[in-house]
Amino acid sequence: MATVHGFFHPRTATGRSSLVPAPPWHYSGDLLTIEYRTDPARVAELLPAPLSPAEEDPGAVALIWADWQSCAADGAELLDPVRSQYRECFAVVRCSYRGRTYSRCVYIWVDKDFAIARGLHQGYPKKLGSIHQTRPHPFGPAPRLAPGARFGATLAAADRRLAQAVVTLEEESPTNGFVNGHPMAHHRRLPAIDRPGAFALDELVESGAAAFEAGPAWRGSAELELFEAPTEELAALRIEEPIAAYYRQVGVVWNGGRLLEPAATTG
Repeated sequence: MATVHGFFHPRTATGRSSLVPAPPWHYSGDLLTIEYRTDPARVAELLPAPLSPAEEDPGAVALIWADWQSCAADGAELLDPVRSQYRECFAVVRCSYRGRTYSRCVYIWVDKDFAIARGLHQGYPKKLGSIHQTRPHPFGPAPRLAPGARFGATLAAADRRLAQAVVTLEEESPTNGFVNGHPMAHHRRLPAIDRPGAFALDELVESGAAAFEAGPAWRGSAELELFEAPTEELAALRIEEPIAAYYRQVGVVWNGGRLLEPAATTG
């Protein structure tokens, strides 16, 4: 019988075709984060059991644009940039599990297939989208990291614009916001092929950064708009009260997580 290799499909005799290599995965990225408050009921309906809304500020949302370079441990993808560079936009809320506060990604769009594959493994609900954001640069017309700098960001999927924003920096900040500041609580699920309505994989997991470094965070204000679309529900997290906007460059290592609850008790 053939021996096949590879962390993810397609698995082959060499493993070279695998869509993503094995963790740890390393990321360098520019993040634009916009925090606001929505109706807490709209957050609660996105939290399957055994998760419940966060005790404090249950309607808080972070919509985050990220421009990433990523690679496995040997860094080979960085020298073949089509395999390392991608962008994403994701909505994060907070939730409670057994008295502890977690962050949870409820919507996320990416523009590369390997990012979707990593999301399947991590429990992120990734879909394809078109994501763009202004990049800072010390020369020419691009914004500098300084008071008054303005950054634009857009998100579209299936030919429909879902969100657009303009962020204006005001001052350096001790934090990059609070909504996405906890370990992630995600469900990893795979529908069963022989049992309609059942899952072959169904588990609640916790994960976060195995290592993290970052530059200065900048705080500012944002003009954010969300748009209705036939097959997307981001606009249901409507903006009721702006909180703040942030810009930060980060480096992250992801190297697995831990099981919180297996299939028998997840909802």
